[in-house]
Amino acid sequence: MPTPELILAAAAAPPAESGSLLSYLPLAFVFVLATFVGLDVIRHVSRLLHTPLMSLTNAISAVVIVGAILVAGPEPGGDHPLWISVLGYAAIAAASVNIVSGFLITQRMLKMFKSREPEAKR
Repeated sequence: MPTPELILAAAAAPPAESGSLLSYLPLAFVFVLATFVGLDVIRHVSRLLHTPLMSLTNAISAVVIVGAILVAGPEPGGDHPLWISVLGYAAIAAASVNIVSGFLITQRMLKMFKSREPEAKR
């Protein structure tokens, strides 16, 4: 069991190199794992629940776009490597397309449920 002195020394130590590939490897693993878990969850959703699931994915895309804006930052490569900023901008573009297309599909689905006016008899 670590002693309190060891814990304090570890807390006061300078952080490791933040731009190394090794520090991003666990994050990439979590991303791949979350992708497979998400695919498995969506496959097992009944057909009746796909509409609420679509609205939930629109909400998730809104959260993704906020995170991507934070990652992309005001200046490319500010606190992190340039390729992270490029991925942030790509995430902004992908989430924007997902949000717009989600709203267009939802609008189209709602039009299907509107009652059509009966045509005037001739």
